[in-house]
Amino acid sequence: MSTTMAGTKSNTKAIKIRTGLVTAVMILLAIISLLPIYVLIVNATRASVDITGSGVSLIPHLKLFENIGTLNEWASSNKVQYNALIGYKNSGIIAFSTTFLTVLFSCMTAYGLVVYDFKLKNVAYTIILAVMMIPVQVTSVGFYQFMSKLGLTDSYLPLIIPAIAAPAVVFFMKQYMESTLSIEMIEAARTFFTIGIPMMKPAIAVQAIFAFVANWNNYYMPSMILISREQEQLTLPMMVNTIISNDKLADYGAKYAAIMLSIIPVVVVYFIFSRFIVEGVALGGVKE
Repeated sequence: MSTTMAGTKSNTKAIKIRTGLVTAVMILLAIISLLPIYVLIVNATRASVDITGSGVSLIPHLKLFENIGTLNEWASSNKVQYNALIGYKNSGIIAFSTTFLTVLFSCMTAYGLVVYDFKLKNVAYTIILAVMMIPVQVTSVGFYQFMSKLGLTDSYLPLIIPAIAAPAVVFFMKQYMESTLSIEMIEAARTFFTIGIPMMKPAIAVQAIFAFVANWNNYYMPSMILISREQEQLTLPMMVNTIISNDKLADYGAKYAAIMLSIIPVVVVYFIFSRFIVEGVALGGVKE
């Protein structure tokens, strides 16, 4: 009896030590991930002289609105192409549309691959995996030439419609469905929108966050398709790039403020969808 109790105490102590180590590592990783964002926000509240003279600071200052005012002054004097409201609108149209199409059609594709049996099913999935391995830069020249021949340059359609085909998201959704979906329930009622979608909320939330962040921050494709560079159609990353790449503008506080303003929607979307991720983890913990 005493041997059993001693063994139990030692196991409990080992579990506490392991839990403490894992917690410490997670806290350290969280600090490493969040520290650059915090420094960015702090720098957005500092004067340019303080940034160049004092280096890194973890204490916020009171220059945020002055820095934003500097941005507006640059825009009004045509030194940069920047209008935060226009940038939010244009980037929002592209990011929300592509996120919706990416998640919806990827879920439908993965659902069909998991639930239904059809000829060439494995071949279709292999092709999807093969397409996933091709970098977008490899096909960008041909894609641009194709869009140019169709007269779709300076349009958001080439930036939105291709989001229907997202092989990486299809791969993730398929793996998630295979491990969580109840095939018996699906076979009883093959209803994608009423049975499949609710059961995939955590996976949908994760991929929605990834898709939104990727498309909101996307600079490469919009800069290639929106060739006229008119301010009314520029995305926010394109506007921020006109500020950062201008060597004649040396106010780093204003530049950091522009970057900070550009990441606000990403943070908001994360907090909106993160609760679904937490709910999914909680449900998975009690699943038999």
